[in-house]
Amino acid sequence: MTRKLCVFAAVGVGLVAVATGNSTTAQKAGGILKSYSIDSPASLSVHEEVTIYALRPVMGVFNNLVMYDQHVKQNSMASIVPDLASSWSWDEDGTRLTFKLHEGIKWHDGQPFTAKDVKCTWDLLQGKASDKLRINPRKAWYRNLDEVTTNGDFEATFRLKRPQPAFLALVASGFSPVYPCHVSPRDMRQHPIGTGPFKLVEFKPNESIKLIRNADYWKPDRPYLDGLEYTIIRNVSTATLTFVSGKLDITFGGLSVPLTRQVQEQAPQAYCELNPTNVSRNLVINRDIAPFDKAELRRAMTLSLDRQAFLDILTEGKGSVGGVMQPPPEGVWGMPPEVLQTLPGYEPNVAENRKEAREIMQKLGYGPDKHLAIKVTTRDLPFFRDTAVILIDQLKEIYVDGELEPVDTTQWFPRPTARISPSRSISPATASTIPTRISTRTTPVVRKETTSDTAIPSSIG
Repeated sequence: MTRKLCVFAAVGVGLVAVATGNSTTAQKAGGILKSYSIDSPASLSVHEEVTIYALRPVMGVFNNLVMYDQHVKQNSMASIVPDLASSWSWDEDGTRLTFKLHEGIKWHDGQPFTAKDVKCTWDLLQGKASDKLRINPRKAWYRNLDEVTTNGDFEATFRLKRPQPAFLALVASGFSPVYPCHVSPRDMRQHPIGTGPFKLVEFKPNESIKLIRNADYWKPDRPYLDGLEYTIIRNVSTATLTFVSGKLDITFGGLSVPLTRQVQEQAPQAYCELNPTNVSRNLVINRDIAPFDKAELRRAMTLSLDRQAFLDILTEGKGSVGGVMQPPPEGVWGMPPEVLQTLPGYEPNVAENRKEAREIMQKLGYGPDKHLAIKVTTRDLPFFRDTAVILIDQLKEIYVDGELEPVDTTQWFPRPTARISPSRSISPATASTIPTRISTRTTPVVRKETTSDTAIPSSIG
């Protein structure tokens, strides 16, 4: 008897380790793990993508230098473990991070993995390579990185401009795989080559992503599975019915809390638990464009928000309000509630906040007879659209009329980086720059009993 996992996200998706239901039971090799995705990625190049819909299906194709221990629920500096690197060390100044690399590892096409690949990857991310990424969403992560140097084939050193103790956390992220020097960024978009436990079989946009077991994987006895298959099912109700019918082993995410209850009713053999993730809903304001260049206007918009109402409507209260970082206790670096409530708009008296916001708007020339018209741009997915609709309703309280503008995921990041977004744009979605944050972090996890011999690995890597 094995248990298969189904990952549901009430308001977002976080990486969840796949584990056996009984740790004392020996793993059995074989079987195809079948899941779905509610969106199709623009490409399979992790370094050019920003969403989980590209990352999760192809994480198994790659390896990192280091990674977060998949058996530890909370990521932290203490949970970082070796991957392609066998060890790492800092110099006394805290500006040189040296990785010793495993020897004998090969890329899926048979080419050897060396320190040169590490340098090539971060040269690419820094824009130093002759080849360029089409978009480079995490270039800003490495502004403090001066260069990567190599010492032979199995040692690479990251030289920083100044000490940055948390730099290792960036390298451990799922968005930080090592790329091969000998494969162009263009080819990595549709036919990625990695060192990971699975190889890409095919990528059919808007249809499916299929991976097969890497028989020559460098970690002994891994992976357990013969393959992974992701079917693109954009309609959440259809995806839910497909799971309930037994055609899927594990879901991808996007279910609301009420819909999760329906799954339990229709599939009573399923087990559910709510796990926090670091996925949030953010209000992002284009402050380079008038009238959003006025700090007072941005403050008024922040004061208009009833964050608890977002949680009550979207997740039946099963979420958290946070600042820039994930709030405690799940978040290691998040602000405690008593500090968070001192920030504009986070004080729980919503009526007083909105009264102040309306006074600000009136001083700026707006009022009952003159509203500010804006476009609210968000990704065209149910849980983002729902958030945007609530935002539009709340902004009406301060004389702001929002028009919803859904954007396909494939254009979500390229659009603002190309500076072609609407001049008046507010985007409740995952972003790196956030004047205010609507944090709704819950992920229902469902385990489904089965008599199949398909083994679910404790870690697919």
